[in-house]
Amino acid sequence: MLGRKNYTHEELTSCRVAVGAQLEAYAAVEANAGDDALAAFEGPFFTNLVLALDRWFVHRLRAINGKDGNPLNEVVLIAESVITNGGVLQGSSTITYVPGESVLGLEIGDRISLTREQFERLWEAFLAEIERRFV
Repeated sequence: MLGRKNYTHEELTSCRVAVGAQLEAYAAVEANAGDDALAAFEGPFFTNLVLALDRWFVHRLRAINGKDGNPLNEVVLIAESVITNGGVLQGSSTITYVPGESVLGLEIGDRISLTREQFERLWEAFLAEIERRFV
């Protein structure tokens, strides 16, 4: 597929609904799981949910994404690091990432293991940026 420079409101809504369903499923697990089980499940679940989030808008053009460390590129860095770097955040020669200006504040070299709260902040910032730049 060719790169995309825009997405529809329907695509944005579909993503919100699908990820919202995942958050509801997590809430059900949270209500019924013990603390140890939940602690073991939370990091992998929300870290991998970033991969799903990125996939919804995977063909977006870098020219519109920009080169700064905005939430779109933060998701790119996290997704690529999970897939190709064993879940350790790696930098990119095409993205200017500044941890203190990012949504999560992760440092290059940090192990990626997101909490629900971290994922929700990233998800909200990511979708707001998709809407601003692509819809």
